[in-house]
Amino acid sequence: MVAGALLLPLVAVAWRAEGWGGLRVSDWGALWFTLWQAAVSAALSVLLAVPVARALARRRFPGRGAVVLLLGAPFILPVIVAVLGLVAVFGRSGVANTALGWLGVEPVSIYGWQGVILAHVFFNMPLGTRLILQGWLSLPGERLRLAASLGFDAGDTFRRLEWPMLRALVPGIFVVIFLICTTSFAVALALGGGPRATTVELAIYQAFRFDFDLSRAALLGALQLLIGGGAALLSLRLALPSGFGAGLDRVTPRWDSRGPGLRMQDGAAIGLACLFLLLPMALVLGGGVVHVAGLPGSVWLAALRSLLIALSAAILTTALAFVMALAVVTTRRGGWVEVAGTLSIAASPLVLGTGLYILLLPVANPVALALPVTAFVNVVLALPFALRALIPAMRDLHRDYGQLSASLGVTGFAWVRLVALPRLRRPAGFAAGLTAALAAGDLGVIALFASPDQATLPLVLYQLMGSYRMEDARAAAVLLVALSLGLFWLFERGGRHAAA
Repeated sequence: MVAGALLLPLVAVAWRAEGWGGLRVSDWGALWFTLWQAAVSAALSVLLAVPVARALARRRFPGRGAVVLLLGAPFILPVIVAVLGLVAVFGRSGVANTALGWLGVEPVSIYGWQGVILAHVFFNMPLGTRLILQGWLSLPGERLRLAASLGFDAGDTFRRLEWPMLRALVPGIFVVIFLICTTSFAVALALGGGPRATTVELAIYQAFRFDFDLSRAALLGALQLLIGGGAALLSLRLALPSGFGAGLDRVTPRWDSRGPGLRMQDGAAIGLACLFLLLPMALVLGGGVVHVAGLPGSVWLAALRSLLIALSAAILTTALAFVMALAVVTTRRGGWVEVAGTLSIAASPLVLGTGLYILLLPVANPVALALPVTAFVNVVLALPFALRALIPAMRDLHRDYGQLSASLGVTGFAWVRLVALPRLRRPAGFAAGLTAALAAGDLGVIALFASPDQATLPLVLYQLMGSYRMEDARAAAVLLVALSLGLFWLFERGGRHAAA
């Protein structure tokens, strides 16, 4: 059923697509820009992540845990809010251009390819840092201790221990970030556009909304699917290594990094990364919180729609992931169930939305179903993350309590209520919170389908930015951040509290 829900829209896209001859010159330009900006964004994200991860691996200081936690925030932060923050820093009247003006330098524009790449680095440098940091922390302490006893300095340690780890880890991280950047729609919509900064996703939106050319939109959707599928297959081939040798898991001091120059270098890397991530958010949230009470009623109604979509998606995704995780662990064909649940990692909201529109058009008015369709697409896209949280926990549960439950005759709904739910609340709460946060901030399908009276909060925020009502936009951003992070916190904390 899950595979069908994913594949039917994709089959509809392929069926409606014209031959490749239907692509315009501008569409090939969009393909080139999609691949080019994704490659540059991924390369910059990884290059900037390496010194930050190295500094975090070498230093222990008060607040280090908060810094690592901050690196996870962009993943659940609504994209359109981050874009608004970057405009506040790098826009024409932003902090950066004001500083350049004081120095007598011409202002720079955030709109165009440079803005798209900057936003992608903002979102993916923290992801790269966390992944590379895991690799750094997986280096056995005994090897670092041996390196210190042999008199290795920082350069020797890098060449002998750290470089082999990076060489094994970085290609996989690059491809994962490349895949994310090829399916990024909201960034290209807000900061891109024009013949030199249009991605395939944005071209689908333009063919759909402005030209209402379903055949061309479907053709572009097929092209996007090929890009995403190819990158996903490559990322599977370059799966991230899980470790770089065995040790006794001791925390080992870094004797090779005690010099004042290295301390300053690490401090600068961590400080600049925090400034890059925090300043946009501080400007948006600080400038918007005082205007929240004055937001018009239409914004609050949009927030209510986003809340309903987020709750629906969270409940459906978690329930579906629970059933699928159980099937993965207890059935002989569990591997296929897991594959079906993770297929959507290669799809994008725009491609699924185009396929669903084509499927619904002969039997119903797709615009009237914009909100249910948005919730449905978010369920499909969040399912791989929910499965990643629930399957390991379900395996542990089956291993620890499977035989005991069977010997006591506890099966069916009684097993779910008495055995599974009390022990899976923590991963289930995380899965529900993550889905709710992502769905609340989604600006994909709703931009494709919605009529003005069905707009969700991210779409309203984008419209406020477009009409230069920046005070209302910042206030709506505060509301959206509170909604997304609040839902994540409630579900995740609720799961932890119940499991305690």
